[in-house]
Amino acid sequence: MASSAQSASSTLPRGVQPLRAGTGTSFLWRRLHSLTGIVPVGLFLLEHLISNAEALNGVGAYNAQVKFLTGLPFRLWLEVFGIFLPLAYHAVYGIYIWWRGDNNVIDYSWSGNWFYTIQRYSGIIVFAYVVWHLWTMRFTGIHLTEHYEASVWKVQTELQHPLAIAFYAVGIVAASWHFGYGLFLFAAKWGIVSGPKAQRRAQIAGAALSVLLMLMGLASIYAFVSKLPAQPFNPEWTQPASSSAPAEQGRMIPPSTTSSQAR
Repeated sequence: MASSAQSASSTLPRGVQPLRAGTGTSFLWRRLHSLTGIVPVGLFLLEHLISNAEALNGVGAYNAQVKFLTGLPFRLWLEVFGIFLPLAYHAVYGIYIWWRGDNNVIDYSWSGNWFYTIQRYSGIIVFAYVVWHLWTMRFTGIHLTEHYEASVWKVQTELQHPLAIAFYAVGIVAASWHFGYGLFLFAAKWGIVSGPKAQRRAQIAGAALSVLLMLMGLASIYAFVSKLPAQPFNPEWTQPASSSAPAEQGRMIPPSTTSSQAR
């Protein structure tokens, strides 16, 4: 009996071990990692791609969108607790999962194995892309929180070199795939979709969303590089916003308001 059972087990094909929920705190950390990938990190990605797509409507439209975002109340706290901390946790724990995971795409090349591998490696690419993007666009150079009117110029300056365009294109493609397929994984792990047919439809929907987001992001790159006119540098952008605030406020007062106050 034992020899027959052993021979039967030896004939089973090698593949990926079934997904386990985890034990102890592992279950909580993995669920939190899955959740933060959708809310708020995924929502921030959607907002970011939609905001960048405003470049298709012209320089004024994009600058106005940046002015709106940088003028939000409690902006700093929204960035820290709604973007930076959740993003850091999702990235660090995702690298931990990637580091401990095993890939079987050579031994057992099911599509699920390939999708799993692409999901993990795309996360590494997105992590490098986001770190660079935040550093160059948020923390160095002209601060858009003080000079929103420099937004288009700063992006165009960032995309001057063909390698920079390629880097941004790869980052957008990786981020779009990671979110779209991650949305399917989230729905499957949390029991929102169950059964082979429902999960297959959700998988196709996630892939379709990924393609849509890729097209949005690449269209934004095209707008900055080829559609919008090159923006000149304004030396006033190097000055703190407070020094030019009174003059700007004076320019913003409509003539009708000034005349009515005089009366």
